[in-house]
Amino acid sequence: MKYVVILGDGMADYPVEELGRKTPLQYARLPAADDLARRGILGMVKTIPEGMPPGSDTANLAVLGYNPRQYFTGRSPFEAIAMGVAMQDGDISFRCNLVTLSGEARYDAKTMIDYSAGEISSAESKELIESVNEHLGTAAIRFYPGVSYRHLMIWSGGPERWRLTPPHDILGQRIKPYLPEGEKGFVLEQMMRQSGRFLRRHAINRKRVDRGLRPANSIWIWGEGKKPLLPDFEQKYGLKGTIVAAVDLVKGIAICAGMEVATVEGATGNINTNFTGKAEAALDALAAGRDFVYIHIEAPDECSHHCDVANKVRAIELIDQKIVRVIKETLDRRGEAYRIMFLTDHATPLSLRTHTADPVPFLIYQNNGAKDNPRQSFDEICAAGTGLYLAEGHALMELFLKGRG
Repeated sequence: MKYVVILGDGMADYPVEELGRKTPLQYARLPAADDLARRGILGMVKTIPEGMPPGSDTANLAVLGYNPRQYFTGRSPFEAIAMGVAMQDGDISFRCNLVTLSGEARYDAKTMIDYSAGEISSAESKELIESVNEHLGTAAIRFYPGVSYRHLMIWSGGPERWRLTPPHDILGQRIKPYLPEGEKGFVLEQMMRQSGRFLRRHAINRKRVDRGLRPANSIWIWGEGKKPLLPDFEQKYGLKGTIVAAVDLVKGIAICAGMEVATVEGATGNINTNFTGKAEAALDALAAGRDFVYIHIEAPDECSHHCDVANKVRAIELIDQKIVRVIKETLDRRGEAYRIMFLTDHATPLSLRTHTADPVPFLIYQNNGAKDNPRQSFDEICAAGTGLYLAEGHALMELFLKGRG
């Protein structure tokens, strides 16, 4: 038996006026997913434990079968592992975004314009983060370049108690109420303030402004955590697993769980990603003897953060066409038993532009045990109507692997 999880980050949503009061999943044309929903199991799952932040970190841990209450130590440590940055036991890591803030003279009067600085390129951001490290790095604090706007800060021996806010949660809002708080919050705030002074003058940003692009005119520090430890996925489930993902967070979870990480050229974490390459990488892993593949696609979530209705629908349709359909048709031709689970990790409503802890839809299809539920389709409303509900997200993996009548 082969097992395939296809996860569209942030696909779940609320009804949207522009879509005739339908959710993007209801509105999108999903022939492949709807076919699986009609012939499989459809339900809802709460991937975010009560009281925990509704992030892709906690949600993807849950979907992979790890209880976030037990294993979550913060977001950025997983990203550090994926970036090859070794963490010592006393280290605290932080996500360091390159962001675009408004132009007011006083830092705390500024507004969060863009958490991704216009999805700045990795080549540009590498130079900027190197400049940040030159200006702000110390013997205890170092900055490391990542992909696009997503970077890393490590504080050796840093404090563990913080109140930090993800920048995508405060788009269009004044930043003053969300500046760092905690045991040494003033240290992080000062670094952010200082970054605004030299980044806006950097040649990279001057060129971006000349080209009509948003400048990366500040860093934003959040997502703190300490070194994580996950049980080995193969020992836990008896399956050799591969994860296909563009973002370091999901890659880091895979590495911590002892899983293989597939590299896909052109995988970007946005709607311009290599959808076909992700499907091919998953199929290659199965053909090479892996038992389990987990395909993570970030594009719908990015579209929600930017309140891009049309491209969120398009991203979901591309996942259906280029991944769900291709995976099913290829496995059918290969003639072996398989199960597919299609779901989202959390909701990212376009109206809110950030994550919520709402339950999300999932479907499970097994090729040699197909049912016939002609009225089912893959969306929030139909999934809720089945009455199948899992209150703990980490229980979903057991249901997927063991199946149900």
